[in-house]
This record gives sequence, structure tokens and C-alpha cells, in this order.
Amino acid sequence: MALDELKSAIPDYAKDLRLNLGSVIGNSDLPQQQLWGTVLACAIASRSPKVLRELEPEAKANLKPEAYQAAKSAAAIMAMNNVFYRTRHLLSDPEYGTLRAGLRMNVIGNPGVEKVDFELWSLAVSAINGCGQCLDSHEQVLRKAGVERETIQEAVKIAAVIQAVGVTIDSEAVMAGE
Repeated sequence: MALDELKSAIPDYAKDLRLNLGSVIGNSDLPQQQLWGTVLACAIASRSPKVLRELEPEAKANLKPEAYQAAKSAAAIMAMNNVFYRTRHLLSDPEYGTLRAGLRMNVIGNPGVEKVDFELWSLAVSAINGCGQCLDSHEQVLRKAGVERETIQEAVKIAAVIQAVGVTIDSEAVMAGE
């Protein structure tokens, strides 16, 4: 199993990450589509080749083709939106917030899966990319749809652990000269 391979690559000093990775994926209460879509979107957002190589095949096996594509779409559109909206929020000139974005974001309106799933994946990617405005926006949509805070936190925990695993494994590879 790829998850076991990934856990074995985590060094002993990061044992908590190894345990957390097994827990957030193996013991998640999320439905399979929400879980594996979150895992895939976050693996892409982590920018870690090793994490993506190990988790993508299992995500693909656990997702219907349309959910697989939608999770990749969430990672792609949030890569753009998180930079754009985080920057507008961080600029001290509030006039930027009044300007038309002018960026295509059609996939958000028609992601090919349940809107709640896509919003959850978008929120998790936004957590990795650190866009507070996007986090607030996706959280509000999810809460209006009746999604519990515990479900939202579950997705954020997956994002946090996958990101930390990617940083740790990739930094170890650099230090080993790989």
C-alpha cells in the first residue's frame, strides 16, 4: 500500500507525522469521496513529488473518474485563486478589492461533483496555501450547506498533515543530496 510506503519514508524525528498520517486517512469519518478527494487535492497542493506519487494512485482507485478530475480541478483553481485573493487581501489599498477579478473560475460553479465535496477540497487547499479570504468564503458555503465544523476541521487536519509530511520528506531528500 502506498500509504505504508509514504509513512515509512517519514524520519523518526517526525514520528508524530507518521502516526497522524495514518490516523487522518485511515480513521477518517469522511465519506470515501470527500476523504480521497481531499487527500488528492492536498497532495497536489503540497507540491511534494513523493507525497503525490504515493497518494495519487490510491486516491484514483478510491474515486470515480469525475471526482478524481474535480479534486485535481480544486487544486488547480485554488492555486490561482489563493494567490490572487490572498494578495488582494494583503495589499493595504482597499481599492483592489473593488476591481473586477477578470479570471475564469467556471469549475467552481460546475465542478462535476457535489458542490459540498468541491468546496471542502477547495477549503483544504486554501488552508495549505494560506488564503484567509478563501478559507472564510469556502467555510461559509459549507456551513450554509449544513456541513458540521467537525467535517471542516477533518479536511483541515488532512491538509495540515499532508503538507507537513511533504515538507519533511522533501527536506530530508535535499539534505541527503537527492
